[in-house]
Order: sequence, then structure tokens, then C-alpha cells
Amino acid sequence: MNQLRWDPTLGEWVAYATHRQDRTFLPPAEYCPLDPTKPGGFPTEVPRESYDIVVFENKFPALSPNATEAGGGATSGASAVTAMAPGRGVCEVVLYSQEHDSTLAEMPEGRIRNLVHVWADRYEELGSLDFVEYVFVFENKGEAIGVTLHHPHGQIYAYPFVPPRPKKELESARAYHAANGSCLHCDLLAGELEDGRRVVFAGEHFVAFVPFYAHFPYEAHVYSRRCAPSIADLDDAERRDLARVLKRLLVGYDELFGFSLPYMMAMHQAPTDGGDHAGLAHFHIEFYPPNRTADKLKYLAGSETGAGAYVVDVLPEHTAGTLRGAVEGAGL
Repeated sequence: MNQLRWDPTLGEWVAYATHRQDRTFLPPAEYCPLDPTKPGGFPTEVPRESYDIVVFENKFPALSPNATEAGGGATSGASAVTAMAPGRGVCEVVLYSQEHDSTLAEMPEGRIRNLVHVWADRYEELGSLDFVEYVFVFENKGEAIGVTLHHPHGQIYAYPFVPPRPKKELESARAYHAANGSCLHCDLLAGELEDGRRVVFAGEHFVAFVPFYAHFPYEAHVYSRRCAPSIADLDDAERRDLARVLKRLLVGYDELFGFSLPYMMAMHQAPTDGGDHAGLAHFHIEFYPPNRTADKLKYLAGSETGAGAYVVDVLPEHTAGTLRGAVEGAGL
């Protein structure tokens, strides 16, 4: 059952997918459902002996293209205030490599570049569906984030609405543009480049930096220098440079504390709702690692979860310097 319920107190949808309780949870490596299927071996989600990059629909989707009814169980609580809708959308899994013990940071730059092309292709195809308003590409990495399968992979959710965080970001960009006549993200990037203290790595077309307002100690954003609305709008040179900058940031993350750093990766880009988002949507990727030190995590507790007000223990200027040193120390 895939269902959406409207939260009128926050003005946002909450998705319910009761079948996800049964999804695979940290299986032994020899029974990983994301590995290639070997002859006579354990059948996996990929019926091939080998593969490069694979995309398939999630077996336990939060949203389903076949969800046509808002019901499916307890519907008596719905009203004009607490509305329901079908949880219609698409959820895909993107396998980065057949190598079970690899990570995106460990992969060659060429593979990351191929992955950028795959992301762009999925953004265009899923965004063309008439019921999809936002294509969200993301990765959850590490058990500290709640990952249930260690095989290197990311996900794509094609939502039937613009999710709250991107929606709020677009509203802020629209208000800024109305007041200043320019792109909020372009001006933020220009400010970071001028200041320089929070820049982690600057490529020809993309820049990685710890934002002035970082919510996590080692949060990093990767911004396109050009005001490109989506990953699909990037040309070949920009896609190559995006792969180059991502590789250096991710290797720097692993160099930071001497282990493969957990993180959430979130891709922000233009909605596919048919609206005019020129000068408002600016393609960028945000990374949220939970570690504040090698052995301490930044938990989202009372202030963050209950009030939505983040409290961070260290200034972005300090963490950016440390992360920049890690990137430079990796020697790429």
C-alpha cells in the first residue's frame, strides 16, 4: 500500500508504504541482492554474471506508479483538513558497481562520469512522466545513516509533488530574485569564492565548499559555476568536471578520519512540474556526513527534530580548513 497523507500543520505530504517493513536488512555479503547473479548461485536483483552500472525499480518502493487509490486500510481519519492521495511515483535503485566492497570514493573518475550521465538520463525520463513533479537523486551511505544494504548504490525518488526542502529553497530563491534581480545560488557561490575560507576544492565548472550556514560540521555543497537548472542541462565538459570534483571531495571525506565516511548525498535541481524555474533552480549537490569527530556523531535531537533549529558545535571555517587539508593530502 502506497499512500500520501497531508500534514496541514506544516503544509506537506507524508508518504506511507507499509510493505517496506519487510525489506532486506543487512544480509551476509554472500547473499547480497545487489551483486551479480553467479551461475548456480544465489539469485539476485541483477540476473547477469557481471555489470557496469544498473538501474531498476525498487522492490520495496516508497512510491509506486501503480498507486491509484488513497485507501488501502484506515481511511476513516481523512477529512477536508487531513486529506489523502495515492502514493503515486517511481522509486529506482542505482547500482554504482558490481564490486560489493567498493564505494563511490574508491571508483575511478571515469565511472563517476558515467554515473553522472546515468543520473541525467533518469532525471529526463522520470521527469517526463505526467505524474512526476520532482526527481530526487540521493545516496545514503553507512550504517550510521541507516543503510540496510552495503553494496555501493544510490536511489532516485520521482515524487508527485515538490518535496518540502527543495520547495522552501525555491521559495527563498524566488523571494531573493524579486528583491535583487539575481540568482540566490549564483550570489552565494560568488561570495564563497570571494571569501575563500570555506572552499574545499575549485574545479573549472564546479566548486565544493562548506557553506557559511552548514547544518552539519562537515556538510559540503558542490555547486555548478553556471546557473544550470538541472543535471540534464550540463554539457560534456561540465559533466567531466563534476565527476572530478566529486571524486576529490569523496576521497577527502575518507581521508578526514581515516575511514570510509558515512553521508547522505542530496541532489537539488529544477522541478519537472512544468513551471518556470529559470534563475531560481541552480543545480547543486549537498552532502551531510553525520560525524562531528572520528568517534562522535551529530545527532538530530530535540532542537533539530522538534523545533527544526540546528545547533552545530564547530564553525564552518574550521571544518572547511580541515576538509580542504584532507582533500589536498589525498594527493589526487
